[in-house]
Amino acid sequence: MDIQELKYIKKCQEGELESFAYIYDKYINKIYKYIYYRMPDKYISEDLTSQTFIKALKSISLYNKDKGSFSSWLYKIAKNNLADYYRTYKNNLDINDLWYLEDDTNIEVAADKDFKLDKVKKYLNKLNKEQKEIVILRVWDELSYSEISEIVQKSEASCKMMFSRSLEKLKQEMPIGLYLLLVLNI
Repeated sequence: MDIQELKYIKKCQEGELESFAYIYDKYINKIYKYIYYRMPDKYISEDLTSQTFIKALKSISLYNKDKGSFSSWLYKIAKNNLADYYRTYKNNLDINDLWYLEDDTNIEVAADKDFKLDKVKKYLNKLNKEQKEIVILRVWDELSYSEISEIVQKSEASCKMMFSRSLEKLKQEMPIGLYLLLVLNI
């Protein structure tokens, strides 16, 4: 963790809540992307991202650097928000609500990418829940093994091994084009 980040966290913990802007700016895109990959609705993802930062701000006094990195702590809050959302609304989700296109979206390119990502997801769904989570955290969320180990509460070595074995399994089962789409995060 960088020294500047620790400085701002400490200021927040001492009551200087305006220092939270630094933390927000540093993590907003990462947390939004983390949530959006798991909840592909723009508006719900934005709400859950906001809730994540509100909860983080309210409970920043509970953060302890000796128990793990701040980013992992923040990702755990986001993960819990997603779990709460799915528990609460899973029976009310409408597939049509999951489609969102910006006004300037090239529909043909977006549809092709969505089609390919759907195929990748089918292969990812063949992995167990833990393997899938580690692959997504590493490939799409671009987290380090250290951060992943804190989020999933496994050792770094275990996360590395699980990631490696999962990729090997996917490589054997997936067409090369889809495999490259996954690992290159296109």
